[in-house]
Amino acid sequence: MSIFLALFLASVYTSAQTLDVEPNQSENSAVATSESESADRFPFKVETVPIEGGAELVTIFYKTNGTFDKPAGGESEYVPLISVLRDTLGDEIAENDKLRYVWMLTYTSPSTAQKIMSAVPFNYRRGPSKSDPGKKPPPHVIDLNGSNGSVWNTIFWQILRRGWAGPPGDKFKMVYGPWRQNAAEYKKTAIAEALTILSLYEQVEGEKILTDRELLDIQTRLALTDKPFGGMMQRENYRRADERGHVDSNANRGQTRELLRRFTEAQGLYFEPIEMLDGSAKHAIAWVFEEDLVANKERKFEGRFLNIKSPWGDRRLTNWKGYKEERWFDAESREVEPDTPNAVKRTLIPLAIYGLDHQHVPIILVDFRDTGNPKKREMSKRAFDDITGNVLSFTRGAGLAFTVGKFLYGFVTGRRGTDLNQATRLRSYSQLKMILAMDQSLDEEFRVDIARQLEKVSINPLENDLQAELKLARAQYKNLVEYAKNPDGLRLKLDKERVKEMTLAKHDGKVPFKYKIAEAMTFGLYKHRVKATPELMAKADLRRQLDYHERVIRETAYYSVRPEIDSNVAVLMRSVNFVAQKGTLAGGKTAKALGKIFAGTQQEDIREQILAALFKIDSSSATSELTAIYSNQRFDQRWRDAASEYLKRARAEKRPTPKRDAAAVTALQ
Repeated sequence: MSIFLALFLASVYTSAQTLDVEPNQSENSAVATSESESADRFPFKVETVPIEGGAELVTIFYKTNGTFDKPAGGESEYVPLISVLRDTLGDEIAENDKLRYVWMLTYTSPSTAQKIMSAVPFNYRRGPSKSDPGKKPPPHVIDLNGSNGSVWNTIFWQILRRGWAGPPGDKFKMVYGPWRQNAAEYKKTAIAEALTILSLYEQVEGEKILTDRELLDIQTRLALTDKPFGGMMQRENYRRADERGHVDSNANRGQTRELLRRFTEAQGLYFEPIEMLDGSAKHAIAWVFEEDLVANKERKFEGRFLNIKSPWGDRRLTNWKGYKEERWFDAESREVEPDTPNAVKRTLIPLAIYGLDHQHVPIILVDFRDTGNPKKREMSKRAFDDITGNVLSFTRGAGLAFTVGKFLYGFVTGRRGTDLNQATRLRSYSQLKMILAMDQSLDEEFRVDIARQLEKVSINPLENDLQAELKLARAQYKNLVEYAKNPDGLRLKLDKERVKEMTLAKHDGKVPFKYKIAEAMTFGLYKHRVKATPELMAKADLRRQLDYHERVIRETAYYSVRPEIDSNVAVLMRSVNFVAQKGTLAGGKTAKALGKIFAGTQQEDIREQILAALFKIDSSSATSELTAIYSNQRFDQRWRDAASEYLKRARAEKRPTPKRDAAAVTALQ
């Protein structure tokens, strides 16, 4: 363990040394646009590019502050940032629309030089940014209908990491491990940036091209990428996951913000949150008054939670050549307008910028006096992971001593206000980069200075600076539009995805076990697919619509107590009617949800349609719910009689019946 600690410390020390879209117009492309009603507050633009075969590419643009983005002649001031592929099947039925891919257009395939640098062990320095994406379409950051993780890639990595491949594997993982980690963190950065944009776009008032449900699905799915089984979460649980995430995030941020404010002001410094357009503050700046440097020269400084050196008596500040701001304050140290009576002008010098999205302590992102301070904290987790995973082959279950030691280390550093080994630092950096491109409140010179500091702190060779990212976004959007128009491009990829749906539709939603075995035996090389036919496409279309209506029913059952009072009855009735007509393949959870809604509502038409829907569903769960209604003495006799009639018909049709309900169903005459 002493060798491990020495390697870890050595590695840390070494590396610390409006919708006015101007798309690529062409004679053969039809472009549909929509304008936000709150363009002044949220300067977004959205463009929809139709794709042959029944799909559309929806792109969100944002008007940046111009500090890092200098449009070339003829280019719009708006930068394309996020694109989403919506598969509509070419009709006007919203219930069968399906979102497929999300592109964060600042996210690109790394250059050859970046790939080489990312594979160098313990290289925590950024190289030159990529300047030209070429003509290839950009990589998507997430497949909204896939697991977004290669099972076989993970298995291969574990073989190397645990040493099962022998000495050759030990050598190879020294290169593959850093590259894999850098690539994963680069993608997480893009996802964090996408979430920042979507959280702002969500606040736009009026009609949006992306519906609230679609925005919820995209945001939740992106947020779940860090969870081991996030890709397997059912969509009716997305709303709950999103609400829980918002509650936890707001609580953590509020607690951390107040903690930082109290410690900052207690040390005689000035605390200022950096607010985004929606009013939320995920970052804050600690300033020092230049006039206080001499007066507080002998003052004791407590740096806990601030994680910076004392400004009092620091010659770098008394001879400060960097950015300064002049502001006016009243007698109670509140900032006021310059023409306020008795206002006093004071000069502020920035000391540090902090991230507030952590549950224990604020995270220092920029130290204006010491760039190496946040960098060694940023790289602490990377060095820890590289040594334990790529050198010593430790895993979470490698040993009780290692597991307990890692937990105690994180607990002690968190309690003492030391922001080392924090995975949330990556998200805070990504959010701050987006804020620098959008914010209008910070002085332009100050924004440039912050961006320069961030680039010095960056440790991922695959990352690009902010100016390069915005330039790449414009170029990659043009490539993506061309890819979407090419019959052998996005259209072909879309057709393959639809074949997957048809394969599931043919097997009623579950691929037979023998095909799964065949895929496993060939390490994923074989994938069972059916031949596309209009009949199978119609079944896949029906499956999409049924999924939509099942989700409405399940969400209503979870959130509603009295549907006719606390839910949208028209929407609910539409979904229940659909199941009553075409819901033979609806799931058991839907049947249970219908039973719960039946018990909660007093509205007759809802109950009538629920009974019809339960009869339509061909599953033992539906029969069980009908039996429960028939057996419940609390319900009026007419509802019990109606349930009895449906049960008799189900018995005549030899519907599946749970063993526990078999006696009750058999007793019906």
